Amino acid sequence: MNDKHIKVQGLSVSYGTKRVLTNIHLDITAGNTYGVIGPNGAGKSTLFKSILGLIDYNAGSVEVLGHDINDVRKRIAYVPQRDEVDWQFPATVIDIVLMGRYPYKKVFSRLNKEDKAIAQDSLEKLGIANLADRQIGKLSGGQQQRVFIARALCQQADIFFLDEPFVGVDITTEEKIISILQYLAEQGKSILVVHHDLSTVEKYFHKVILLNQRLIAFGDTATTFTQENISKAYGSQLTILHKTGLI
Repeated sequence: MNDKHIKVQGLSVSYGTKRVLTNIHLDITAGNTYGVIGPNGAGKSTLFKSILGLIDYNAGSVEVLGHDINDVRKRIAYVPQRDEVDWQFPATVIDIVLMGRYPYKKVFSRLNKEDKAIAQDSLEKLGIANLADRQIGKLSGGQQQRVFIARALCQQADIFFLDEPFVGVDITTEEKIISILQYLAEQGKSILVVHHDLSTVEKYFHKVILLNQRLIAFGDTATTFTQENISKAYGSQLTILHKTGLI
């Protein structure tokens, strides 16, 4: 089995005349948690969206599980930033989580008992089974994040992209979520997380991708997440990070 889940070669992305990512090269392998780290405007969300085929890139190539992204999309789960979700959408928690089963269904085919059992198990793993019938807009920020991670679990994907999953989440929920993500990595999944709290990077991630419009450093957290590389990535923003206790 090939453990290379994602291969990115020479990826460059621009918005109009503004270059956001330049010449990114990455090999993402199975069984690891990856922290995508960098200052605001570094291109972290853009990296996710370009790999996922949600935005176009100017140069380079992306291969996912040995294929074009569109051929393996059901094997990839994406949890976007909370501000990209319409929380007034008239859907309950169980409705959202069951969406994780739709990629496996043919048009007009119905969800079955197995689908519902997988959804229920995902809710229980995230500790939100009691919220199944609640409208998503009525939940707290932490509960909303758990719902979308439960949907990703329900999808039984091989690769998980989570864009700032810990924003608006209490520390207990954060630790619960990261323990689940680490467990999934042990099962051979690839987990990529945009993350801001530098104080927890060494505890949470096997590998780091330090980004600031270009790839500053990439590799095992123990050898790559160094003061020198952090300084290269954050530059003048380092002072602010020290003051806010994020490093």
